[in-house]
Amino acid sequence: MHAGQVDVPAGVVARLVAEQFPAWRGLPVRPVVSAGTVNALFRVGEDVVARLPLRPAADAGQRAALLHEQAAARLLAPHLPVAVPEPLGLGEPGRGYPGLWSVHRWIPGEPADPDALDDPERLATDLAAVILALRAVDTGGRRWDGHSRGGPLAARDDGVRRALAASAGLADVARLTAVWERCLRAPVHPGPARWLHADLMPGNLLLRHGRPAAVIDLGTVCVGDPAVDLMPAWNLLPAPARATFRQALAPDAADDADAAWERGRGWALAQAAPALPYYTETNPQMAATARRTLQALLADRTPP
Repeated sequence: MHAGQVDVPAGVVARLVAEQFPAWRGLPVRPVVSAGTVNALFRVGEDVVARLPLRPAADAGQRAALLHEQAAARLLAPHLPVAVPEPLGLGEPGRGYPGLWSVHRWIPGEPADPDALDDPERLATDLAAVILALRAVDTGGRRWDGHSRGGPLAARDDGVRRALAASAGLADVARLTAVWERCLRAPVHPGPARWLHADLMPGNLLLRHGRPAAVIDLGTVCVGDPAVDLMPAWNLLPAPARATFRQALAPDAADDADAAWERGRGWALAQAAPALPYYTETNPQMAATARRTLQALLADRTPP
């Protein structure tokens, strides 16, 4: 999928685990089938998952990113009605793998599948409860960091327009451009910043018996505009459940409901537009999610 991506054999992972985490030495190590784009996943025994970045790095930035993800899990776990990946350790580079990696407690569940939702209306309400709990976590006065998701949509304008230009023949670029321009006109979030997951893709939501069991992949967790976490309205939920989701997710008192919804629509487009041309040949599942999201944005008749 990416320049600089490496193949990670299970045997290498088993050796890394045995050398660095001897308590798990001898446990079976098997790859986990995933459409993820950042990490290769390996189940270690029954209770542990090792996550090895597909583009390994061992610099200070990578260490900070992995430690940030683990800190986010520790911060959010007591406050959410679903599980998050419990951090168990940080792996160092070793023979056969030149980067830093991480290990977490395994969480049973299945990634949300938009084509196989047992009860979309109930899922919409459940998911809204997770997001409201996330928004309620004390930020300690933190502000948007200036580069992650959660700032003004206008900061994404150049990237979205380049992605739409690259999608000619893959999507209705003219109509999507009109949607994007409408979203850009929405008033910006008045603040204060809230905690947000910032990457609520179907694959990052684990379900058990049709209900949310966990949110995973916390590397994008940050503070900013909570409208970012409205993306499941278009990447996961069908139209009737989308309305339920909106009703259950009232914006901050200082914000305008219609403006927040428009910004959420814009964030869904800003995520999906680059993913479609990038993953069409290399990750069909991610490309399908992007295509579904863009189609939902075009078909959406909920008011701006």
